[in-house]
Amino acid sequence: MPEANNDARMLEQGRKFFAGECTFILGAAALTQVPDSDLPEIAFAGRSNVGKSSLVNSLTGRKTLARTSVTPGRTQQLNFFNIGDRLLLADLPGYGYARAPKSEVDAWTKLVKSYLMGRPQLRRVCMLVDSRHGLKTNDREVMKDLDEAAVSYQIVMTKADKVKPAELAKTVGAVSVEAATHAAAFPEISVTSSHEGTGLAELRAALSQLAN
Repeated sequence: MPEANNDARMLEQGRKFFAGECTFILGAAALTQVPDSDLPEIAFAGRSNVGKSSLVNSLTGRKTLARTSVTPGRTQQLNFFNIGDRLLLADLPGYGYARAPKSEVDAWTKLVKSYLMGRPQLRRVCMLVDSRHGLKTNDREVMKDLDEAAVSYQIVMTKADKVKPAELAKTVGAVSVEAATHAAAFPEISVTSSHEGTGLAELRAALSQLAN
């Protein structure tokens, strides 16, 4: 019973934290433009169209805080959001396939990797993986980079509502086994659906623990 009560308190704490004031700060097209802040940061990274902006909107309960699109490559900057002057969220451009010139995609990918490797106040990377596809080659490349840079990351499975339960369990199991071989990977995988709200309360609770 005490453990259940503690879990309930953490869920409520996470809900209140993300229900508070949340504002867009800026979109950075270069590392020189990122906010000069001492607040802890959480970054949302993943392949193009994996659902990063949708997850940011769902976590904060705001439908249009982060711009979403069905077109891969819509987010082209590092977009920063301030949560109650206690935490910064960074919505990153997607890596991998995008409907944009290759030179632009390469520039976004380089910007994302440079940010992830060189941001000392970055407490955790939420690495989003589409539940329909599991880990892809460029996911593994980023995971390797984060391991080498000793940047903590948590795999967040998205779009869980689009996969049948048995298939979802199989994919999550395979991702868990592979993640266990990576030094910087957080041991717990989060399974979410921005459409149905699955897993969002638990993710809010976990991320709110990283705030000042």
